[in-house]
Amino acid sequence: MSTAPSLTAPVLHRLVQEGRAPRLLDVRTPGEFRTAHIPGSYNVPLDTLRQHRAELLAHLDEDVVLVCRSGQRAAQAERALSEAGLPHLRVLEGGIVAWETAGAPLNRGPERWDMERQVRLVAGSIVLATGVVGVFVPGAHLIGTAVGAGLTYAALSNTCAMGVLLSRLPYNRGPRTDLRTVIAELGGTV
Repeated sequence: MSTAPSLTAPVLHRLVQEGRAPRLLDVRTPGEFRTAHIPGSYNVPLDTLRQHRAELLAHLDEDVVLVCRSGQRAAQAERALSEAGLPHLRVLEGGIVAWETAGAPLNRGPERWDMERQVRLVAGSIVLATGVVGVFVPGAHLIGTAVGAGLTYAALSNTCAMGVLLSRLPYNRGPRTDLRTVIAELGGTV
């Protein structure tokens, strides 16, 4: 997990209400961001942030809170930005889930399944299908075993290869994130 200090949803909500909100970078996919996001947050998907962190550094200060669904991708973004030279970042503890649970406002768009739910559907479907097919085709169950091993590794390493692959589907990508637009929104010039 991240070594960055976390910020709870109630504390962040109070800062927003008082007009003292830090810059909020939402590192989820554009599709997830369109579904629901904190008003005033900027969408900088984790892949874009990793790829262009040097360009982004010039437009960020240390008063940044990183946001994702649960805090995991935000912790990865924190590590990437810290390695690039931007220390003292904070991560929204519990992510958008905690924000919504705290009753804080969200801008909503068309409903989509979040990445975690998609991973559970795909992994469960593969295990179920290979279990049934394995009754008729010897060895087919090993595919489900491989998926189980991948999920175990994902939990231990705090990464998710299936999530990365699913994030590349058109359903999750939405409009491509343009670095010039992101930097312009952050108040910089390209």
